[in-house]
Amino acid sequence: MAWFRLKTGLAIAVTTAIVVASGVHAQDAGQEQKWRHGTAVIGELELPADFKQLPYVDVNAPKAGQLRLAADGTFDNLNLAIDRGSPVLDLEMIYDTLMKRSENEVFGTYGLLAEAVSYPDDMSSASFRLRAEAKWADGQPVTPEDVIFSLEKLKELSARYSGYYRHVAKVEKTGEREVTFRFDEKGNKELPSIVGDFPILPKHWWEGQDDKGKQRDISRTTLDIVMGSGPYKIAAAQPGSSIRYELRDDYWGKDLPINLGQNNFRTISYTYFSDSDVAFEAFRAGTIDYRRENSSSRWATRYDFDAVKDGRVKREALTNPFKAVGVMQAFVPNMRRDLFKDARVREALNYAYDFEDINKNLAFGGLKRVDSFFWGTELASSGLPQGRELELLQELKEKVPARVFTEPFVNPVGGDPSKVRANLLKAIGLLKEAGWDLKGNRMVNAKTGKPMSFEILLSNAAQERTVIPYVASLKKIGIDARIRTVDSSQYINRVRSFDYDMLYGIWAQSMNPGNEQADYWGSESVDRQGSKNYAGISDPAVDALIRKIVFAPNRDEQVAAIKAMDRVLLANNYVVPMFYSGEEKIAYWDRIEHPASLPEYDIGFPAIWYERPAGK
Repeated sequence: MAWFRLKTGLAIAVTTAIVVASGVHAQDAGQEQKWRHGTAVIGELELPADFKQLPYVDVNAPKAGQLRLAADGTFDNLNLAIDRGSPVLDLEMIYDTLMKRSENEVFGTYGLLAEAVSYPDDMSSASFRLRAEAKWADGQPVTPEDVIFSLEKLKELSARYSGYYRHVAKVEKTGEREVTFRFDEKGNKELPSIVGDFPILPKHWWEGQDDKGKQRDISRTTLDIVMGSGPYKIAAAQPGSSIRYELRDDYWGKDLPINLGQNNFRTISYTYFSDSDVAFEAFRAGTIDYRRENSSSRWATRYDFDAVKDGRVKREALTNPFKAVGVMQAFVPNMRRDLFKDARVREALNYAYDFEDINKNLAFGGLKRVDSFFWGTELASSGLPQGRELELLQELKEKVPARVFTEPFVNPVGGDPSKVRANLLKAIGLLKEAGWDLKGNRMVNAKTGKPMSFEILLSNAAQERTVIPYVASLKKIGIDARIRTVDSSQYINRVRSFDYDMLYGIWAQSMNPGNEQADYWGSESVDRQGSKNYAGISDPAVDALIRKIVFAPNRDEQVAAIKAMDRVLLANNYVVPMFYSGEEKIAYWDRIEHPASLPEYDIGFPAIWYERPAGK
């Protein structure tokens, strides 16, 4: 299962379901077709077919006011179907998907554009029946042809979508309002649900002409105001500077139970800032309404202005979004570079990282060291492998590091001079084993005499603060590491094409990992530009375990395979684990507010938030 909605707060795709059928008819293979109102991976959905609203929304929330937000960097593209340019933030608000997630459930999704979903027992296909009332912003109906067009174009033009939906062999119209996805393999329990999670695009609009009579081209970037079927439309866009979304009074789905109490602000606008400190000052001045704080030091030291003291600005540190999200934030060496192909070199880089010093001096002790690719969840491995997990690893014994069976993964611990010195000596020893010598104050290749040197690619200057100490530590053992901070468009292009030595990367994992794991660590994604295999991992043991995860017959087998894969990834030192706080730190002016009870697994921003009623 993936966090795939290609933005910072990615939406969770889900897997299979046991839910109430709303009707049956014959299926291709003779099996009765059961129509369901949603999907869930374990047991049944929490909400029945006739549910009236999501449990965490305020259906009486006013539809009023404006929400002013800040965004990093810039944008030059309003076409989300392509991997080109710098995409604008939250463009998904103008589009609907076939299904929509409940944030009170780890795995539950319910029909949005689709009123029902059906799939056979062997998971070889999935059919969706569209709502008759679903309309585009111009009043035309959403059709199976739109769904077909959308997936075909997304797969054709976007490496990310192409990789994620690679097992969709065909999509076809199978009824007046019915579309069916056919898969190239059976038994993949995730496929029937992830095909409900991509944005549906208007075929007739993209194949039509603009207001100047020019033919539109979905394969190119555009700054034309694009059209969708969702609750918001683009009211204005100034490239690289700002965008304003406006609530549609004529939105077809505003009264659906899945949408009640949501999409409450009349306008949502983003102002783009190239400097995070400038964005923070805009928030302090009251020109930005809401801020997600990603700096522990700023959170600890700079929220002491008058509006915080007198309660006009509220602060909350919430764990909700991380109850079902595993995080790996790390320095990611690019193994497409010869320098990082040796696992001993990569391990040495971890010994040179002094997390304890950074946490104390830069974050006031507000961070925790990440030690799993599924950190913070029940899916994280720990100790030595046992039971089914051990059996899976023994089947791959010749393909995994021996230490997987004998040494629990533990990050080096620094924080005081003696520990730091011991860690650096260990790093030097590992590098020597890998063919590098410390001569004078430089680490050089024993055969060629070439110094060890690489660049750490960053997307914004705010990251430099936590990277500078690591660069200084590497310098102590003769490694010439340099920081390279580039603008957002250049960063996106370089990451898409794997044009970097090392980057500051992050992966967010759901509680039901599946097909997206191949995009993160699978051999087939190493050379596919736009994949999230940032490290360039091509490991037969990892590939085998990904298949075990995807085709696990039950939850216990799936969890065992996930933990086994986690151990193999860690034992190979593919990344240098960094840190995370495990909290969503937010601050907002009291002119906006959220319902008293937030969703179990998210904070529902901005969908369920609203403008505070006058006099309240």
